[in-house]
Amino acid sequence: MPAPFPHLDPPARGTVHQLRHESSALVGNPWRDPHVRDVFVYTPPGSDGRGLPAVLLLPGYSGTGEKLLARGLSDMPISARIDRLIAAGCPPFVAVMPDVMTSLGGCQYVDSPGIGNYATWLADELVPYVDRTLGTSGRWGVAGRSSGGFGALHLALERPGRFDAVACHSGDLGFDLCYLADLVPALRAWTAAGGVERFVAAFWAKDEPSAVDFAGLNWLCMACAYSGDADRKPIPAHLPIDAAGVVDFDLLRSWSRFDPCVRDLAALRRLSLLFVDVGERDEYGLQFGARRFKRRLDEAAIPVTYEEYAGGHRGNLARWDKSLTALASAFR
Repeated sequence: MPAPFPHLDPPARGTVHQLRHESSALVGNPWRDPHVRDVFVYTPPGSDGRGLPAVLLLPGYSGTGEKLLARGLSDMPISARIDRLIAAGCPPFVAVMPDVMTSLGGCQYVDSPGIGNYATWLADELVPYVDRTLGTSGRWGVAGRSSGGFGALHLALERPGRFDAVACHSGDLGFDLCYLADLVPALRAWTAAGGVERFVAAFWAKDEPSAVDFAGLNWLCMACAYSGDADRKPIPAHLPIDAAGVVDFDLLRSWSRFDPCVRDLAALRRLSLLFVDVGERDEYGLQFGARRFKRRLDEAAIPVTYEEYAGGHRGNLARWDKSLTALASAFR
């Protein structure tokens, strides 16, 4: 648990800036989601960010950059966490927290005709924009948890050399295992709503969507990210299961081209740091995917800092302390 009053005295606190970025890559996305996005940027105490390295922070599915700044009984704002790390000797850095929400609850940080060009927005538009606006050093890390952990690896693999250091907390790894548990609940949600098109509208009309509803939205997000097709109706994606419950296993296997457990990892050799961790009791089985990924890295002789800790998928925000300190130190 964090301290009930986590903020340091004002002189030791950094500043959170709210920027607005207009993306060309997100124009015309199939869900008509905004192409102008809020971006929250943390700069350390006594600094405007000029000359400092930056870290792109990617939230998990259903999260936003803004949510990373929330404070509650069990949540310490990421800004207060970074203040404490810097006060304890962590090298200062800029933290960038984008709004990655979509009508499907997330984007998986990919470029897809079924969801939009989110990898291009983040790596090719937002990173240079922050460098120009704040005068940051041009050295970047990327870190995320859950879908954001997958996103951190995906961006590093898709844009070799863009990021110097990567941290993946409980990332989506081992697609053939981690997504299957929610497939039947998703089908139940779509059927109860009268089909996938009606389901999306009904989801956003509810005050309190159920766990089954979230499974339905999550699976639509994955399908639109990994098997998107702008010409498909009513949803711009090939769905791996039909209304009768018949599973298209060939389609599911095709998703593996995005899975770091399967794809070519050569781009990761360029990193100054790769940090991967996962809970030993992860409810989605992500510990098994992480172990497979670690084995691939070892076989390829790619260095990694790998840790498994006692815990599950949620409530492990203190793991940011390790990864962010490691990333900041890698820029030295």
